Amino acid sequence: MKVIAAMSGGVDSAVAAARAVDLGYEVIGVHLALSSNPQKYRSGARGCCTIEDSHDARRAADIIGIPFYIWDMAEEFHEGVVEDFMTEYAAGRTPNPCLRCNEKIKFQAVLDRARALDFDAVVTGHYANMRETEHGRTMHRAVDSAKDQSYVLAVLNKTQLDGAIFPLGDSVKTDVRKEAKARGLYVANKPDSHDICFIPSGNNAGWLRDRLGSETGPIVDESGVKLGEHQGAYTYTIGQRRGLNLTVPASDGAPRYVLKIEPKTNTVVVGEHESLAVTGIDGAKAIWCGPIPSLGTSHRGFAQVRAHGAPLPCTYLSPDGATITVELDEPLYGLAAGQGLVIYDGDRVVGSATVSATR
Repeated sequence: MKVIAAMSGGVDSAVAAARAVDLGYEVIGVHLALSSNPQKYRSGARGCCTIEDSHDARRAADIIGIPFYIWDMAEEFHEGVVEDFMTEYAAGRTPNPCLRCNEKIKFQAVLDRARALDFDAVVTGHYANMRETEHGRTMHRAVDSAKDQSYVLAVLNKTQLDGAIFPLGDSVKTDVRKEAKARGLYVANKPDSHDICFIPSGNNAGWLRDRLGSETGPIVDESGVKLGEHQGAYTYTIGQRRGLNLTVPASDGAPRYVLKIEPKTNTVVVGEHESLAVTGIDGAKAIWCGPIPSLGTSHRGFAQVRAHGAPLPCTYLSPDGATITVELDEPLYGLAAGQGLVIYDGDRVVGSATVSATR
């Protein structure tokens, strides 16, 4: 079996590549160049696409003893992830660029290229499990609940998952680091990547202002009374409390939270925490990680709306296979349109959708 090992330069992808060799696969290591100028993608920081990461990936491949190449994915990354990020924020939504990167780059673009080159699958260091079940080959949560990445992988359809191999799904992170050290991999103690790799400063609001402009507008309460001004509605997100800079304090002294972003009028609406309560979620652009549940029929399951959020008991249904409607057993707070909604049946990933509306 010929496989591409996607090597980010971190410990997880290095150990995953080494395990693929142990399994007897013919392995080629590939690092994805996501910028035509990698210096601007957080060189020296803990991202996942820096110059240092490419060097670390090459050293790991040399130690493992596999060929290594760098694939230029800068154009695909900019169009599929960076442009999408700006477009979503400009529309008043809150996107998750890591979901888009997994969907559009790490699997769609890489798997398409790998299959064109006659490879059978792509190996990554993600923490998730693939199993043969009565539903066919399905994705499940990883053994290490603290590192489980099934949420950010739920944007993959069944065809993409059939071409994916996750060798770390049955491992815990501490054991992966020990194994890396035993294999002599330089990255054994390398910190995990974090933050958005294409924002050099880590200042999302400033980065967006530089590209979308800084247009002031009103911050109002739910009755329309002006409480302050903002420097760009798109730099706020639902549930935000800090950085509002209100000039008119609340009469009861209670903190105010962002409840709504209205791009057409360039207005930010704030209110009390209880106004953030959500019991119903509508999801669009549904992606199914296995068989599509019977349409128009209610099912019990769990909804997750953040990468490290708790799964919430719910009832869900899909009327047409393209949308998902969820009713939560208990309310959650601060959910924004544009975020990812993932449905689980126990630890099995049923599918995902992009939050289009909340109730």
